[in-house]
Amino acid sequence: MEFEIPRIPLAEMCDVALEWATEHFSSVTRAISAVVGTGIEATTDFLVALPPWLVMVAFGLIIWRLTTLRIALFSVLGFAFLWNLELWRATLQSLVLVLVSTLFALMIGIPIGIGAALSKRFWRVVGPVLDMMQTMPSFVYLIPAIPFFGLGAVSAAFATIVFAMPPTIRLTALGIMQTPPELVEAADAFGSSKMQKLFKVQLPLAIPTIMAGINQTIMLALSMVVIAAMIGAGGLGGEVWKAIQRLEAGQGFQAGIAIVVLAVILDRITQYVARRMRMDKHTA
Repeated sequence: MEFEIPRIPLAEMCDVALEWATEHFSSVTRAISAVVGTGIEATTDFLVALPPWLVMVAFGLIIWRLTTLRIALFSVLGFAFLWNLELWRATLQSLVLVLVSTLFALMIGIPIGIGAALSKRFWRVVGPVLDMMQTMPSFVYLIPAIPFFGLGAVSAAFATIVFAMPPTIRLTALGIMQTPPELVEAADAFGSSKMQKLFKVQLPLAIPTIMAGINQTIMLALSMVVIAAMIGAGGLGGEVWKAIQRLEAGQGFQAGIAIVVLAVILDRITQYVARRMRMDKHTA
């Protein structure tokens, strides 16, 4: 007699959970989608309406303030190259979406990372979830985004936030947990409260590690924005997706080079800021 092991109805359970969540929360998420989508479109339209040279100069000055003149000039030349390829609007769309997604990922991820660092029990719960989030295929995050937020930039932002958040959580927790014990003991000896110890000792020392997490989050957000073009995100990812659908190898390669240039610009900025903070920590 053959014994059959019953199949675990995992797919059905996921479908039921998604249907329940959509039924009870879709009205709220659609309202959020309308507000956030309007903000993303308004910001992109405002930047596109400005003369490209003015936007490049403004970006260059901001980057010069954050980094060095060499990185600022490199960034301006990179943006000028993207404008020359007639990908200016797509570049701004991708840049706005990456920055918005990264901002929300940091707003959610840093507090979770702080909580995980301060509570071993919480870290034991968060750790496996982060492992699952980082190994889950990125395309899977697009599935629940559509019923909650519909097609477009907001769904792409939602999927990007979930996909890009783990490095921020993990490295925030790691940076706080790696605070030298003698400094923590000294803070305790002076009668510091938990909040004083966190904001005056642990977080300042953890900032370089947190910046490394922010760098990884930005890179993951940029990679996810490309994939999210499948659900109407537009931007440079949309150019790649159109080239794939039309079998236009040259256009696809051109959009891919543009994504690389944008990624290098963002990577150089965040790496320099992280390196400068690390040097400031060692000299303090």
